[in-house]
Amino acid sequence: MTIKHRDVWVDYLRAAITVLVVAHHASLSYTTFAAFNAEAYVRSTHPVVDERRWLGLDIFQNFNDIFFMSLMFMISGFFVPGSLQRKGARGFITDRIYRLFVPFVAGATVLAFVTYYPPFRLAHGTGSLTAFLQDFFTTEAWPAGPVWFIWILLAFNLAYVPLSRVCGNALSLLGKRANVLGNKPVQAAVWLIIITWTAFTPLAYSAGAGTWTGWQPFDFQLSRIVLYFTWFLLGSCLGMGDFNKGLFAVSSRLVRNWKVWALLALLTFGVIVLISNFELLGKLVVEGKMNAFTGWMIYFAVFSISCSLSSIAFMTAFRALASKRAAWWDNLVSHAYLIYLIHYSFVIWLQYLLVNANLPAFLKFLLVFSFSLSLSWFAASLLKKVPFIRKYM
Repeated sequence: MTIKHRDVWVDYLRAAITVLVVAHHASLSYTTFAAFNAEAYVRSTHPVVDERRWLGLDIFQNFNDIFFMSLMFMISGFFVPGSLQRKGARGFITDRIYRLFVPFVAGATVLAFVTYYPPFRLAHGTGSLTAFLQDFFTTEAWPAGPVWFIWILLAFNLAYVPLSRVCGNALSLLGKRANVLGNKPVQAAVWLIIITWTAFTPLAYSAGAGTWTGWQPFDFQLSRIVLYFTWFLLGSCLGMGDFNKGLFAVSSRLVRNWKVWALLALLTFGVIVLISNFELLGKLVVEGKMNAFTGWMIYFAVFSISCSLSSIAFMTAFRALASKRAAWWDNLVSHAYLIYLIHYSFVIWLQYLLVNANLPAFLKFLLVFSFSLSLSWFAASLLKKVPFIRKYM
């Protein structure tokens, strides 16, 4: 599908989130909560941790963490129904294997070996490749890094094939009802918040809000897996209809009020910052003024509101503002997938090279972010010359 036949605002939104992912990973070395585990660097908050820290990057990464993966799964779901209909089940699965599984294998092997060599040197003070590979597959249990998103997305795509046959009518009906809410923005937001809270809370409370699990490179965020699949399905439901003329019609009240959504998203996230930085709920629990269960339910509610409103703000802003194509945006769009795949190696190596540099944390972040984005963009343009990569990525 050529770029001129795609939705401008969805393409640009997806590319913008990819840039946000690069910035997110670039910031993690410099947060105040960053901690390095020399016995197993995979248990660190980030593979490379710098002594220079800045609280502002805590806020930045927390804002991203709340919403952008859910939104990425929703966007990924937009075009799944149409692709399945055009290609048929067999063609759809084959296409997904080429587009998702093959890149995941490359990312979890070649790219992972390159990416995790610096933290191995930091942890063990040696550059032995034999020791590195032994540690990589044993102590570190084969970390895949950000490409976990790709194998989970593949699993969601594969699960959608039988699900669409069994529940296709129900998903279509849900999509039709959602697409008429463009002029009922409050109702649309409330429904998204309720769905998000319902999908997120039970597992997050029982397993732990930040719990990850998996086997070898097939790692995933256990506490959010139901949330991500739910948002993926919501995207696919919207994709069964013309969401550009429905929920996200330019003339809809939902889209026209994008500035209001942006303000509400910032205000809600401000509540998250207050709760986190001042431990407001934790203090009430410790003082016996609130039980732990109630505290968690309040936090999950605010999290769900923040996730929903931030996503609505981004989607409506791009729908309202991204009406014309620009050459540099289109170039970023065409390379966004590869940038996502390879950026982490540049991020880790640049953070490693700057560990001993006597520079402020924010400047280090800017250097890592700008060079990682530029280098991965340039590398992606070179990789695009390979026919297989140009066709599927």
